[in-house]
Amino acid sequence: MSRVKSLSVALGLCLAAAGAVHAQDAAPVELKLWHAYRDSEEQALLEAARVYKEQTGVQVTPIGIAFGAYSSKVETAVPRGNGPDLLIGAHDVLSKWQRLGVVEPAGEDSTAYRAGAGAALELEGKRYGYPLAFKTLVLLYNPELIQDPPTDTDALLAAAKAHTGGGSFGLAYEATAAYYFAPWMHGFGAKISGDDVHLDSPELIAALAFARRVGMDEGIVPKSPTSELMGSLFDEGKAAFVISGPWFAAGRKRAIAAIPLPTVSQTGLPALPFLGVEGVFVAGQAKHPGEAAKFAAWLAGPEGAAIRQELGGQAVAAKDAPPLPDTLETSVIRAVLAQAETAILMPTDPQLPNVWEALEDALRKVMRGAATPEEAAKGAEQYRKVLSRPPPEAANPVPYVVIMVLVGLGALVWLCLPLRDPNVRQEIKNKKVDYLWVFPAAVAMLALVVVPFVAGAAVSLFAHSQGEWTFVGFSNFLNIVLSRDWPVTSPLSFYYTLVVTILWTLTNVFLHVSIGMGLALVLREPWIRLRGVWRALLIVPWAVPNYITALIWKMMFHVQYGAINALLGFGGEPAQIDWFSSFSMAFSANLITNTWLGFPFMMVVTLGALQAIPRDLEEAAELDGAGAWFRFRHVTWPLLKPALLPALVIGSVWTFNMFNVIYLVSGGQPDSSTEILISEAYRWAFKRDLRYGYAAAYAVLIFGVLFVYGRAANKLAGKKVL
Repeated sequence: MSRVKSLSVALGLCLAAAGAVHAQDAAPVELKLWHAYRDSEEQALLEAARVYKEQTGVQVTPIGIAFGAYSSKVETAVPRGNGPDLLIGAHDVLSKWQRLGVVEPAGEDSTAYRAGAGAALELEGKRYGYPLAFKTLVLLYNPELIQDPPTDTDALLAAAKAHTGGGSFGLAYEATAAYYFAPWMHGFGAKISGDDVHLDSPELIAALAFARRVGMDEGIVPKSPTSELMGSLFDEGKAAFVISGPWFAAGRKRAIAAIPLPTVSQTGLPALPFLGVEGVFVAGQAKHPGEAAKFAAWLAGPEGAAIRQELGGQAVAAKDAPPLPDTLETSVIRAVLAQAETAILMPTDPQLPNVWEALEDALRKVMRGAATPEEAAKGAEQYRKVLSRPPPEAANPVPYVVIMVLVGLGALVWLCLPLRDPNVRQEIKNKKVDYLWVFPAAVAMLALVVVPFVAGAAVSLFAHSQGEWTFVGFSNFLNIVLSRDWPVTSPLSFYYTLVVTILWTLTNVFLHVSIGMGLALVLREPWIRLRGVWRALLIVPWAVPNYITALIWKMMFHVQYGAINALLGFGGEPAQIDWFSSFSMAFSANLITNTWLGFPFMMVVTLGALQAIPRDLEEAAELDGAGAWFRFRHVTWPLLKPALLPALVIGSVWTFNMFNVIYLVSGGQPDSSTEILISEAYRWAFKRDLRYGYAAAYAVLIFGVLFVYGRAANKLAGKKVL
């Protein structure tokens, strides 16, 4: 009987285990999909995920990521197993993503695609994604203002002039962006990819001159246009034409129509934009690669294409998508599909980002009149060559390892030398309990400060290129310190940037301290009414996150629509000050913004210190005939100094590394002349061919500068404040 009971129990356990396994297998699958869509495209993606779940039971969760941070987040997270199951991206990143292990080869796909769509996602004989849609520039226009859209640039300029004036502009596009310059470049026969690229070619010089004419000389394009500004102008009926893509048409409040870009009248060649093929990819290390591939094929197929075409306004790549009616609402999609037949497929050349940056540098110089097209093109070619140089040659790591071991042993010996003294050993023994209390903090400092610093310093000994790491020793430091790539007077050299950083720090700290101290001295006076209210209001600039404040000030400095120029104007007309056209003006814009952010800290510190100063001392000095300046210099300042000097030192370090203001307000313009060391290190890491080793060397040098400053500050203050 007991044996039967035991068998029954065992059988029950087996059945329970089998049931648990079956339940686990039957658990609903959830796929995570990363994308950078917004507006109607995002809504279409959400609808497609809903329909797919109804059909298959598979939950697809689209996760939107900001466009500017999308690529870096994907390339950081996915190779480490922290990414999603699916990714949406353009074909031009495929080569890099494949090298980094971000994407997996695509599975079988029965969908027929329009010409070129499938081939764009092929690499080394394999296809790595499922084509979703075409993205390219077209000529968008307001059908309420334009009944007969132009087909060549002469007609476009004439029509744009006719609709310019009274706050309205005939044409709106990002004239200083290389992507928007590409149609004019191709229209003049220039090219920027391939083995024989020269940015100082006659064709490209002619294209720069034409871009200057369209973007500035004719006065038909708003200055410093952004996508938000162009959208606002179009929705208000103040922009007749816009050069942009289908992403601009999404969410517009006004009717919009489109045609392919016009022919360049000077050459007779069409203005050909770059063509992007957007696809959905199965991510490397996806948790459910099989199910992810099935959804990707469905989303790219006829059913998913129908949803994306109807709700998202996409020019879908699937041939079997529903036919488009010839209506105003579908004119943008039809224009994109027509433009896609002649547009130039975006190159996947890994050197293209370097060409992009060099071109945009040339465009900005030409647009603000700082250089002729010939000078700008010559400078762009030199810039491209420097950025495209191969990494330094590999170095032998053995000598460096030996040096590190010797340094480590030397440090260990230096730390152990005091232990020879028996008094020191006895003191350590007596305080062993105290060391146990400090131990958790020491571990935290080791994990959060020491280890990251050592790892970053180690990265500075390597060169990163196209996903490959090469040990180069001190080559990165030598290139920076010896200015091998740039003259010392170039805004891109370490020394020029160091001087700008020091000037930036000194001017900011002076204004922070003088304004903060002045306000504190006024607010402590008893005759000031509502002192608590004023204190609270003056702390607000410090309380608001600085990146929000920086973006607000950026818009306030806009040349045409900024509040600053409006306040400086006369007779109701805003002043026409281009705040980012010269070093002095751009530096002033950054300085004003950071002064607004920084003075409250110094005011609060000074107010706290003033509370500890007896007013009797000042009153006694006043009775003795001392004036206000004498009392401040000989009574107030000596008593303020012990509290203010540490705050001054800490504030100067914060300002030295104030990345947000520089990056968000001036963006380093003009020509990188207002960059500081920390923002320059960021650009080398993430904007200039991902030179992580070079950027890490910059970071180590920044640490060295601040370390020297900290030692000097301690001596100045007479105690350890940093």
